[in-house]
Amino acid sequence: MASITIRNLDDDVKRRLRVRAAEHGRSMEEEVRYILRLSVSAPEMPRNLGQAIHARFAALGGVDLEPLSRGPMRDLPDFG
Repeated sequence: MASITIRNLDDDVKRRLRVRAAEHGRSMEEEVRYILRLSVSAPEMPRNLGQAIHARFAALGGVDLEPLSRGPMRDLPDFG
């Protein structure tokens, strides 16, 4: 197993980590391992809104729509 050292950790972050670990009944070290496991196993977020929408609904399949028939453009209004 590998080990890492985290330097320059804010005192407030360390305090909140200690509280969070206690709430979950774990040591601080085990809590950090748990947080790291969650963060690297989470699916990568899409880069933009279009990709996010596609990713959410892709499993449902696509829908083929008939093209709309368009009529001629209306005349522009004359405000004169």
